Amino acid sequence: MSPFRASPGFTEDWKHFDFAVADGVATVTFARPDKLNALTFDVYADLRDILAELPHRGDVRVVVLAGRGRGFCSGGDVEEIIGELQKMAPAQLLEFTRMTGAVVKALRECPLPVIASVNGIAAGAGSVIALASDFRLLASSASFAFLFTKVGLAGADMGSAYLLPRLVGLGRATELLILGDKVDAAHADRIGLATSVVPDDELAAATEALARRLADGPALAYSTTKVLLTRELDMDLGSAIELEAMTQALLMKTDDHAEFYAAWSAGRRPQWRGQ
Repeated sequence: MSPFRASPGFTEDWKHFDFAVADGVATVTFARPDKLNALTFDVYADLRDILAELPHRGDVRVVVLAGRGRGFCSGGDVEEIIGELQKMAPAQLLEFTRMTGAVVKALRECPLPVIASVNGIAAGAGSVIALASDFRLLASSASFAFLFTKVGLAGADMGSAYLLPRLVGLGRATELLILGDKVDAAHADRIGLATSVVPDDELAAATEALARRLADGPALAYSTTKVLLTRELDMDLGSAIELEAMTQALLMKTDDHAEFYAAWSAGRRPQWRGQ
């Protein structure tokens, strides 16, 4: 556990999704299969909060987001969220939209690599959660749909208009966010929205293999790379080069970098410790 966490306890029993940690891999599984894992107020809040906890546990090196049943996440529950939003005052609505945005901010600022294992539909907020992850592994039957304009809201929601153009380009992002059409796995792969696409029955194994590779690798190097990718999105080149120079100099004194040289000298594989 991190020595810089003020409260020693961690939440092990999350009521609004399934959660497990094994061998450095934390798996968060949306668990409302009868509703295609539609999000509720509580799921949003718990997802925001668990992403804040995970980096401090000490036993997690990679996070996997998955959905139980036929879909990854179909977005906000129409009855439990959208219906309730109709009754709220502007101040409450802003509190809600800030909370949903906080989930995406937490995904990007979490120093652990995050894998979205997308089976079936990822729609609305579900598509943005996958977008904000570091890797998107798609089953061949998976699809995305940035549905916000189809319900009369801005296609720019939860940071989608910031993240998506940086991933697929402004033209593609404009098409996806304004039209809100369904994007199948093959199309997602062509435009760079998918890390990879695998047959449906191979998604679990592909997710496990990538999670294992990340968990067994030089975790500090992976973590630092993610942090720099996020921080440098809005930097000028000179600032980015200076930040990378300082970071690289620090990592040259890590145990993992010394282990690489020792392993290379001895002709063996490195035993990464993430330190």
